[in-house]
Amino acid sequence: MSNEIEIGRGKRGRRAYSFDDIAIVPSRRTRDPKDVSVEWQIDAYHFDLPIMSAPMDSVMSPATAVALGNHGGLGVLDLEGLWTRYESPELLLSEIRDLPAGAATRRMQEIYAEPIKPELITQRLKEIRAAGVTVAGALSPQRTQEHYQTVVDAGVDLFVIRGTTVSAEHVSGNAEPLNLKRFIYELDVPVVVGGASTYTAALHLMRTGAAGVLVGFGGGAAHTTRVGLGIHAPMATAVSDVAAARRDYLDESGGRYVHVIADGGVGRSGDIVKAVACGADAVMLGAALARASEAPGQGWHWGPEAHHAVLPRGERVEVGTAGTLEQILFGPSGTADGTLNLVGALRRAMATTGYSDLKEFQRVEVVVSPYQPR
Repeated sequence: MSNEIEIGRGKRGRRAYSFDDIAIVPSRRTRDPKDVSVEWQIDAYHFDLPIMSAPMDSVMSPATAVALGNHGGLGVLDLEGLWTRYESPELLLSEIRDLPAGAATRRMQEIYAEPIKPELITQRLKEIRAAGVTVAGALSPQRTQEHYQTVVDAGVDLFVIRGTTVSAEHVSGNAEPLNLKRFIYELDVPVVVGGASTYTAALHLMRTGAAGVLVGFGGGAAHTTRVGLGIHAPMATAVSDVAAARRDYLDESGGRYVHVIADGGVGRSGDIVKAVACGADAVMLGAALARASEAPGQGWHWGPEAHHAVLPRGERVEVGTAGTLEQILFGPSGTADGTLNLVGALRRAMATTGYSDLKEFQRVEVVVSPYQPR
């Protein structure tokens, strides 16, 4: 049965679903949450939690990357952010938090106009490595050619190439585009790349040799991509489509498994549960971690799209502070809104539906059940 609907006589579109549109269904078996494993491994790197941080200045500093690593997740530092433009960015972070709404975008454009300093990339990554946790840093596709050697020389373990949308086939008449396949082949570290939101785009990224594909764009709390560009990817459908590409690429490649990481629209514990149910191996969290008391944004959240020099596609938003990083990950929770004890919620959902690990939980039954919050 076709899932397409007629928009008008000249255009048809496929119906797509967000996480709010679906729900998981309990099975005939339940488990003790203590018997459930949420461990995750990508390449040679093992993590107790299937959680990566979004590389955003409001979410990650070198110190918070270390803290998340010590808790069992993976902190990803934005290597084009304030920490690689300024020796001491704390005062600028405070200024951004205090900016009046009408002046925030313009002033952030000025602050982020400061050039990236390669020596600061090296310094920040070495600070994280000195703490003994897995080191991950992110660059946009536009900056990767310029700075990747500095990143690799600094000893990064996982390299993230993250943009609003990243394709394996970028066409430019003005400059030589990044050849992802050649770049990843020549690199000695695993690469996670995205965003992608369709089966075809993800399959092409997998064929470049990427270790993981980030799924989603335009759906995060601080994004205005749908308003500015008219682009949006409902995440339940996007993750499911990319998971299908992973399955087919596994057959095509003779057994090479590429990890699917939901990135966008994963703001609360129920979204994490549904992301894994739709086929994600892990999630990349922005706003959910920006609510930690240790987060550099101190209750405010913004991404690199918010200060784009020509066409901002994001904004600084107030997400509030829900608790410490430990409380956000492991509780205890004093609220019922899905902002605290994210890992406990995932464990309980898996236990309630009878699954013992993440791979099994990807097979859980899902129904379409649009949710109208009060």
